[in-house]
Amino acid sequence: MIPLVDASEFKSSDIPKCPGVYLYRDEKGEILYIGKAKNLRSRVKSYFSNSDKPAKTRWLVQLIRSIDLVLVNNEVEALLLENKLIKQHTPKYNINLKDAKTYAYIALTREPYPRIMTSRKVSRKLESFGPYTDGYTRQDLQRLVVRVFKLRTCRKMPKRACLNFHIGLCSAPCVGNVTLEQYEGQVEQARSFLGGDYEQTIKLLLAQMQDASQRLQYERALELRNQIASIRLLTQRQIVDNERRFDQDVLVFRRVGEKVLAVQMGVRRGVLLGKKEFSVDLQPQVEQEFLKAFYGTNQIPREILLNEPCWESHAEKDALEEFLCAKRGGAVSLTVPRRGDKLGLVRLAEKNLESTLDEDSALVDLQNALNLSVVPHVIECFDISNLGQEHVVSGMVRFADAKPDRKNYRKFKIKTVAGQDDFASMAEVVKRRYKRLQEEQVPLPDLVVVDGGPGQVAAAKSALTALGLQVPLIGLAKENEEIYLPDEATPLQFDKNSRMILFLRKVRDETHRFSLGYNLKRREMKLREEFGKK
Repeated sequence: MIPLVDASEFKSSDIPKCPGVYLYRDEKGEILYIGKAKNLRSRVKSYFSNSDKPAKTRWLVQLIRSIDLVLVNNEVEALLLENKLIKQHTPKYNINLKDAKTYAYIALTREPYPRIMTSRKVSRKLESFGPYTDGYTRQDLQRLVVRVFKLRTCRKMPKRACLNFHIGLCSAPCVGNVTLEQYEGQVEQARSFLGGDYEQTIKLLLAQMQDASQRLQYERALELRNQIASIRLLTQRQIVDNERRFDQDVLVFRRVGEKVLAVQMGVRRGVLLGKKEFSVDLQPQVEQEFLKAFYGTNQIPREILLNEPCWESHAEKDALEEFLCAKRGGAVSLTVPRRGDKLGLVRLAEKNLESTLDEDSALVDLQNALNLSVVPHVIECFDISNLGQEHVVSGMVRFADAKPDRKNYRKFKIKTVAGQDDFASMAEVVKRRYKRLQEEQVPLPDLVVVDGGPGQVAAAKSALTALGLQVPLIGLAKENEEIYLPDEATPLQFDKNSRMILFLRKVRDETHRFSLGYNLKRREMKLREEFGKK
C-alpha cells in the first residue's frame, strides 16, 4: 500500500511499470475506484500530474489517501482481475450501469414441460432471450409465441385443462393432450423463433397451412394464415438480414461537456431488438470502462460494432477482445466499420443518439443563456399549489440529465404560513429542502427553478441566503414564458419554441402536475375524514 496525505505527496517512482490493478482508497480505507493498466506507473501518474481532468476525476483525486497495487503477468489478467474486484466491491467512482439490468427477457423454464414467462434477470434455471428494451414489442412477441406454439404459461401444472386450452392458446400437456415428445417439438420451434429465425417458422407454418387446406380443415388453415400474418407484421418492425447467422451489438459514443452519451443496439441473427441509452460522467478511458461495465451484466455477442476505437494500441484492443472472449466462452471481435452494412448499422445507432443529444443540447443552451459555470445536469423545480385558503402544498421535481428523476420528487405540506401566501410558502419549502440537503451533506442541484415571477424568485433567494447557499436560481413565468433572475426587474425573453424554453416548460409543467396531484389527494383525504365523522 502507498499512503498519501494529499495528492502532492504522490511519487511515481513508488509504482512499478508492469501490468496490474490499482485500488484507490479514502481516509477510512474504503475503495473509491478500481482500474487496470498495462503500465501501472504511467496510468496512475496521469491522475496526479494532468491538471486538465474531468470534474469527477478531480474530485476523486482529492479523496485518495492510499493506493493498493496488484501485479499480474499481462493486460488480460489485469482486465479479468479488475472485473472481479469491481463486482466484489462496487466502488463509488467506477461506472455502475444499474439501469441496464432492468430490461426484461422472454424466458423458457428448464422443466420437463417448459413454460414461457417474462424475467427481469438471467438465471441458470431459465433459458433467456433478449433483453428487449421495448416493452410493447416484447409483450407482442411473447403473446405471439403463446398463440403460435401453444406453450403453457401456468406456474404449476393444473389437474385439469385451463381456459387457455379451451380458447386454443395451450396444447394442455397437464392432462396428457400432447405427449412429452410432441411438446418438446413445440418448445424447439418456439426456441428457434425467439432466437430470431422467423423465416424458418413461417416456412413451417406455410407447410402446415397447405396440409390443413388439402385435408379440408379450413378453420385450422385460417388460424395458421393469421399466425403467419402476425409474424410478418411483427418482423416488419425489425431490420432483418437473413444471411447473418451470428449476434452483433452496435455501440456508439458521443462526448458532451462533462458527460458521455452512449447508445447500444442489439442485433440477434440479423434482427434488431431495440436500443438502450446511457449517460455517464466523463473520466479517463470512459468508453473502455463502459464496455467492461456493460458486458459485465449483459449478453456478449460475437461481434461488437463501434463508431470509434476505445483503445490506444492494437495490443490494448487484443487484450479487450481476449477479456470478452474469456467471459463469453467464444470468439468476440471489436470492429470500427468503414463501409457496407455494418457501417449502416453504426449510422443508425448514431441517428438514435442524435435524439438524445437534443435534450442535452437544451442543457448546454441553458448554460450559455444564463451564463452558468457548469452544464445544469441536475435541476430542481418548485411549485406552490392552493385551491382556496386550505390545503396549501408544494411539489418539487428533479430532472437529471434532462430526464425526470422521479425517485427524488418531494412533497411539502406548508407548516409555518397561515392562509394563502405564495411568496412565504415558497420561502418555507425552499429553506426546508436545502437545509435538509445541507444536514445530509448531499450535493446541491446545478439550477433551481421556481414556477412564478419576481416575487417567487425573491422568496426563494431569501431562503437560500438564510442558509448561506449560492445556487443558480431562476423563475419561469407562465404568461409570456419569461425567465426572471434574482434582483433583476426586467425578465429575459427567448424564442418560445427554442429547445431551452420548451425544456423549461416541460420541467415547470411536470412540477405543476405533481404538486396539483398532491393538493387534490389531501383534499380527498380531508373529505373522507369528514364523511367518516358523519
